[in-house]
Amino acid sequence: MQSKATTVREYLAELPEDRRRAIAAVRAVILKNLDKDYEEGMQYGMIGYYVPHRVYPAGYHCDPRQPLPFACLASQKNHMSLYLMSLYGSKAHLKWFEKAWAKAGKKPDMGKSCVRFKKLEDVALDVIGEAIARVPAKKYIAHCEMALKSVGNRSSKSKRATRKPAKSTKGAKPAKSRRA
Repeated sequence: MQSKATTVREYLAELPEDRRRAIAAVRAVILKNLDKDYEEGMQYGMIGYYVPHRVYPAGYHCDPRQPLPFACLASQKNHMSLYLMSLYGSKAHLKWFEKAWAKAGKKPDMGKSCVRFKKLEDVALDVIGEAIARVPAKKYIAHCEMALKSVGNRSSKSKRATRKPAKSTKGAKPAKSRRA
């Protein structure tokens, strides 16, 4: 559920009180642990944390007009969500996160990069703080660029590998027509 809010303050103001408190608490942990090269603002109808163009002029590869997304925090219809793109892009980071979350005694409700929660008590705030702090902007940019290169190399190799050489039509019989 995307918000039409244009500022974080507007976004928070439109939330019901219980969700505002939960989102504000998670937001405070993120801001406390966020590298100086990230910025907070509205992105994709959610509170976004991103690498601004002043730090990474190339922007988001899917839409270079957008800054490179790092994390988002949102109130959805049936839950609240924290999207941590660094989890989606790194198996090692994801594995660490899942172990740390379990060690905190919390039951994870996760998608690829999404941690869903219904109330603040469901969240391991210290784990979120460490997950944010572990990935400074320069490290995140390097990881994103490496992932893009590997996807580019894989797709060009797979295209070459699956491309079949053209068959010669010299001396071939014409195909029979299949009319009913």
